Amino acid sequence: MRAPFLPTRRLTLMGGLALTTAACASSPGRATLRSPADLWTFDRLDEIGGHAVKAEGGPRLTDSPWGQAASFDGVDDALFIENHPLAGASRFTFEALFRPDGGAHEQRWFHLQETPPPDAGPDWPGTRFLFEIRVFGEQWCLDAFTKGPGYNHTLIFPDKLHPVGAWAHVAQTFDGATYRSYVNGRLEGEAPLAFKPQGPGASSIGCRFNRVNYFNGAVRAAAFSRSALTPDQFVLPRP
Repeated sequence: MRAPFLPTRRLTLMGGLALTTAACASSPGRATLRSPADLWTFDRLDEIGGHAVKAEGGPRLTDSPWGQAASFDGVDDALFIENHPLAGASRFTFEALFRPDGGAHEQRWFHLQETPPPDAGPDWPGTRFLFEIRVFGEQWCLDAFTKGPGYNHTLIFPDKLHPVGAWAHVAQTFDGATYRSYVNGRLEGEAPLAFKPQGPGASSIGCRFNRVNYFNGAVRAAAFSRSALTPDQFVLPRP
C-alpha cells in the first residue's frame, strides 16, 4: 500500500485542500503538483471541492490508501454537484483516483455536463465529458469521452484491461490538437480533436447525469487542470 503524498510547500488553496509542491516526484507515494488545479477530494458527502453535494441512494465513505473515499453500490448511489470544473477551458487535464469493483458491463461514473441553453433545440449536442468503464468479468477497460458542437470522440481500447478491485489513476487530456487517455500514467490511446470549450454546468459522480449506468466501486479524488499535463506532471498520486 502506498503512503499518502507528502507536501513540502503550499501553493494555493482550492476546494478546501492545500495544493502543494512535493520534493520527490519519483517517490511511490508522492505527487508533484506543478501547477494549481481544482482538486476535489471525496472524503465527505455533503461538500466537495467547496461545492454543496446532493446525495442520492446511499453512498457512504470507505477507506483508500490516501484517506476516505466515496463508495457507490452500482444500484442507485450517486452524488450531484452544481459545478462544471472545466467550463471555459480550451486545454485540459481531467484526472481521477477510483476503484472499480466489477458488476454491470457499462458504468458511467464521472460526468461533467454543460447546462443546455434556454433555446436549446433537438440538435443541441449534449456537451459533456465522461469517464466510463466497460467490465469484462474480473477486468475493465477505460472509456474516456467528450462531446460538444463539432466534436464527438470516444477513447476506448478493450484490449487494454485492468483488474477490478484495485485502485487506479485515470486521466484524459487535450493540448489544443490531440485528445489522450491514460491509466496509471500509461498512454491508452490518442486522436485529433476539434475541441471547443464547454460552458457552465454540473457534475455527477456514480452514474451518468440522467441517472443510468450506475457505478459499483469507490472514488477518492479528481483534479481538473486548464492545461494538458504529461504523466510526470499529473496532480494525483498513482497507486
